[in-house]
Amino acid sequence: MKKHFLSKIGTILIIMLFLFSCTPKKVIQPIHLKGQAQGTYYNMVYYDSLQRNLHPQVDSILKVFDRSVSLWLPNSILSRVNRNDTSVVLDDNFIGNFKDSQQVSKATDGAFDMTVGPLVEVWGFGFESREKVGKHLVDSLLPLVGYQKIKIKNGKVVKANPGMQIDFNGIAQGYSDDVVGRYFDSLGIHNYLIDIGGEVKGKGQKPDGSSWRVGIEKPAADRDSPRILKAVIALKNMSVATSGSYRKYYVENGMRYSHTIDPKTGYPVQHSLLSVSVLTKNTALADAYATAFMVMGYKKSRAFVESHPDMEAMFIWSAKDKSFQTYATPGFKKLIIEKFN
Repeated sequence: MKKHFLSKIGTILIIMLFLFSCTPKKVIQPIHLKGQAQGTYYNMVYYDSLQRNLHPQVDSILKVFDRSVSLWLPNSILSRVNRNDTSVVLDDNFIGNFKDSQQVSKATDGAFDMTVGPLVEVWGFGFESREKVGKHLVDSLLPLVGYQKIKIKNGKVVKANPGMQIDFNGIAQGYSDDVVGRYFDSLGIHNYLIDIGGEVKGKGQKPDGSSWRVGIEKPAADRDSPRILKAVIALKNMSVATSGSYRKYYVENGMRYSHTIDPKTGYPVQHSLLSVSVLTKNTALADAYATAFMVMGYKKSRAFVESHPDMEAMFIWSAKDKSFQTYATPGFKKLIIEKFN
């Protein structure tokens, strides 16, 4: 009797194992979010076992971010700081952008500088119409530029000159990637890809074990040329930000003026570096360093990257014969899964 009972149990277990083995695994579907923020687009995809649609929450986070560091909103914290409004209260987004900006400025000897705004304006890459720029005008604005002349003290921004202006455009999009990433992490979502205005943060992977695929744009002949990829990289637990001089420029009297302004000279850069893509764990820093490298040029930037083991980069520049030349650091090269001419 006992033997017969054990036999029944064994049969039941076998049937249960068979049923479980035949039950298909539930495949987690990707959730895609699209929208507008910071005057540009955002595209996000994530895998959530609870299948939560976080579109309203992400929109809210990015609106709060804009209300902190946007130059386009007249009542943002940044705009009020630039107007020397002493009643403004700084928030974490503003302070974070400020501190990260100062960090990159010190590391690059001022190639990245959040106070370069007045020069960006007169050269015609801001809100105002382009002015006739000469040495006298540039020299008159240079005293308003210099990251060392501005600091946060007792919760207030202190300027050496009240005419100084802060511009987070070279870091804010990358920083907002990190803000959204921290939000996803707080919800237990650890597999996602965040793209805000072309600055990209990838964490984890897809359910099938494959990495996120991110395209690196090839510099265009002019601003109206179609977008063509130079390479596709596999991104996992890293961020990539690209800065280039081939879309934002103007030509006057046969001279091409890039939107990349050297904070030290006050003039648009004239070197041959066309684009740089920086790979590191922090998207804000990747964004800011990409901006700085466009000021520094290829040789100085390559030397900088090669002395920082936590950073990789790919540089594209124009040779004397007008052909495109490319160099990728070994760590960056390992991540390239497709390459195009």
